[in-house]
Amino acid sequence: MNHSSSPSGGTGSTTDDGSVVPLWSARSAHRPYLQDPAEVGDTAYGPTAAPSAFPAIADYAVLSDCENTCLVAPGGAVEWLCLPRPHDPSVFGTLLDRSAGSFRLGPADTHVPASRRYLPGTKVLETTWQTRTGWLVVTDFLAIGPWHRTSERSALHRRTPGDFDADHVLIRIATCVYGSVETALDCEPSFDYGRTDATWEYTGAGYDEAATTTPGPVTLRLTGDLRLGIGGRAVHARHRLQAGESCYVTLGWGTRPLPADLGEARESLAQTERFWREWLDAAAFPDHAWREPLQRSALTLKALTYTPTGALLAASTTSLPEQPGGERNWDYRYTWIRDASFTLWALHGLGLDTEADDFLAFLADTLDGGESPGELQVLYGVDGAREAEESLLDHLSGYDGSRPVRVGNAAYDQDQHDIYGAVVDCVYQHTRGRDALSERSWHLVQVAVEAALTRWRLPDRGIWEVRGEPRHFTHSKVMCWVAADRGARLAALRGDTARADRWRSAADEIHADVLAHAVDASGRLTQSYGSDGLDASLLLLPLFRFLPPDDPRLRATVLAIADELTEDGLVLRYRTETTDDGLEGDEGSFLACSFWLVSALAEIGEGDRARALCERLLAAASPLGLYAEELSPRTGRHLGNFPQALTHLALINAVLHVVRAEQQAYEDGWHRVAGPTVEVPGPDAAGVRR
Repeated sequence: MNHSSSPSGGTGSTTDDGSVVPLWSARSAHRPYLQDPAEVGDTAYGPTAAPSAFPAIADYAVLSDCENTCLVAPGGAVEWLCLPRPHDPSVFGTLLDRSAGSFRLGPADTHVPASRRYLPGTKVLETTWQTRTGWLVVTDFLAIGPWHRTSERSALHRRTPGDFDADHVLIRIATCVYGSVETALDCEPSFDYGRTDATWEYTGAGYDEAATTTPGPVTLRLTGDLRLGIGGRAVHARHRLQAGESCYVTLGWGTRPLPADLGEARESLAQTERFWREWLDAAAFPDHAWREPLQRSALTLKALTYTPTGALLAASTTSLPEQPGGERNWDYRYTWIRDASFTLWALHGLGLDTEADDFLAFLADTLDGGESPGELQVLYGVDGAREAEESLLDHLSGYDGSRPVRVGNAAYDQDQHDIYGAVVDCVYQHTRGRDALSERSWHLVQVAVEAALTRWRLPDRGIWEVRGEPRHFTHSKVMCWVAADRGARLAALRGDTARADRWRSAADEIHADVLAHAVDASGRLTQSYGSDGLDASLLLLPLFRFLPPDDPRLRATVLAIADELTEDGLVLRYRTETTDDGLEGDEGSFLACSFWLVSALAEIGEGDRARALCERLLAAASPLGLYAEELSPRTGRHLGNFPQALTHLALINAVLHVVRAEQQAYEDGWHRVAGPTVEVPGPDAAGVRR
């Protein structure tokens, strides 16, 4: 049921000027260690919300060196770090079980911080605590330094090396800014998702160096200017800092020398800040009030990039629940082929062409590699690995008791026909920006188009990777049309007239088939052939130009989703009670879909409604400007894996849509007042003017 009663699609009180004030506050929704009783269900917590051992998902900070990511809880503990690759087992896994290892540096007697922020233009985290005796600031970062491989080539890098490279070290600097603070270090790794506790030994003459001796793929080295004490799997240290004093600790897992003193640690901090800010300076952001969320999303996407191959992680985590206590828990530490189009839209829209080049090269790599070259699959490891066998970690309690905990993702070998259109549109967007099409990219196009033409008549699992029976999903058919349509345009660009004509004819056939079988009696497109249900993936139709923005069927579909497939104005992927997805329970609103609705509303001329929804979604960001996969419409609680690349990609596209619509409205008004109309270039296939 749709509970929205406001024109903006939101819920809340209406002010005199017609704007809507949400009933829930984004900031109050992220109180650490609290749960919404309506989401907990029948548990021992009783009828009211009770403290939880797990921080709210949105209260985690994410650090990155563009090879690895880690999550830092509000209390200062690193609770998630997987090594050596993002989809490898965790060494700190408290995110999924409170006994699976963590690493904290902070005040000994205070865990709730006074403030947290990223240093402007970076992924460097600064946490400030007020204690009974003083104030402490801890700066955390995954170090990125100048390219250092001068005597040997990297075994990991497949893309062109840049000026910077990951140092494979986590650095933490604590500074007392007032009074005095007892500072505590507790480093307790537990390898293989908490199944193997660490063992340590001193590696120097004193107490300032230690390393793990546990057999495994990585050895951890811990150094700093604290006196380290080894106890079981843990290393501890305590030191009272006076005002103006600092201490530091580094945790490394590579072969690079670790900082030898506080001065070198601070030099590494300066290099890391320089990397992030220089990268951000290369992008093109509009001079607009929403510049900051655009920049924060761009930084998050860069943080989720695996620089050696150019791949993009879907998220840093596995098994964070879509429904607390439910089974909708998935491993998103992979790169999805369908994200190709969204990635290129966002990167090109912000002028980040180098990352676009690298991602397209990664797609070409996936086609060339493996036992079946020439076959595209749904998802890959960030290193190009084709296998992602799914298994359960029964020894872990799961985030807030949400089980099962899954590693790997069985969707990797599903039939999802939309991926072919995503790949071809990716190449098409890339070619439009360069007026050139490489032979490698053309081969990728040929494989994807021919696969789409072979399979478009068959049912599949669709964009949402349902585990029920395959169906003739409308979105999948449309994306096969995208493959043929964009492929025909690219073939014509190469002068391959015969191929262009054949693919154009196929595109026309698919287009007619969709309109013949996926439009219901009320004139709107439905989730699948023969059904009467709605699906949020249909919001992408105006972005892919399947129908003109003023087509009544398209407009009816977008408005029906806005009015009927929402909870309190936030978009669901589909109704779980009417869609056989093979799972039990409900899920929250899907944030990417809500941002897609913003873009779709802008496309069909509903600019005011698009802006109102976009404002609400931007207000729902985490305190650090991050987004998970889903949002509870009732509480504003973030759900699902975190941070979610698809959400941030959709945010960038939605914000650019609204900004461009505002610019166009201003230009149109100026032209009407000031003189003759000046022709403005129309939107490209991404719906964004360049």
